[in-house]
Amino acid sequence: MPSPARLLERLEAIGHSVAGTGRGLALLGLGSVGAELERLDHCSDLDFFVIAQPGAKGYFLDSLFWLESVAPVVYSFLNTPDGYKLLFADGIFAEMAIFEAGELAHIPFAGGRIVWQEEGFSLPVPLSGNALPAAEPPHATEWLVNEALTNLYIGLGRYQRGEKISAARFIQGHALDRLLDLAPHIEKSQAEQPDPFDPTRRFERSFPETAVHLPQFMPGYEDSPAAARA
Repeated sequence: MPSPARLLERLEAIGHSVAGTGRGLALLGLGSVGAELERLDHCSDLDFFVIAQPGAKGYFLDSLFWLESVAPVVYSFLNTPDGYKLLFADGIFAEMAIFEAGELAHIPFAGGRIVWQEEGFSLPVPLSGNALPAAEPPHATEWLVNEALTNLYIGLGRYQRGEKISAARFIQGHALDRLLDLAPHIEKSQAEQPDPFDPTRRFERSFPETAVHLPQFMPGYEDSPAAARA
């Protein structure tokens, strides 16, 4: 796995490449290569936005030459209209998107860090984040408990019918999701920084007393009855 130093070096090199095209305005690091550098480790990916000059978005999307000039790319696919997931030959995985400055006001992101920017360019949105997904209003504890119980009941019926994948989703998925929502009512959070896009991330460190039971709560396809009992 790539070291944190190599990840940051790669991101800096990508910034130089974007600058060299003459078509970019900025490169933003996100996540653990953004404002949350304290989380950067050998399991991290490169998450970044390229801010393109007006009319140059397609220039960066239509060909990845500007990345391949930094290091060989052995796998890539256009996973959104705006960007790619890709793997460099040395094992560095990246998720990136291309935007023009005017699009940023409508793009959800959190905790950006400027890796490179064109002289005189000013980012039109705050680096602290913009347009994050709206959090759902918290449900009452009673609702969470009863929703979990009824999902367990439905899942066990599906299992008895032989619909094991549906059973696993109800018992080890939907019911477990509600238990994760209940975790703050069960134990005090260890203050791990939550991920606004995926509440399951860092759950094990945030709620260790609940997390110790997760292997029993999600043992696998054949074991939904045991999961329901747990």
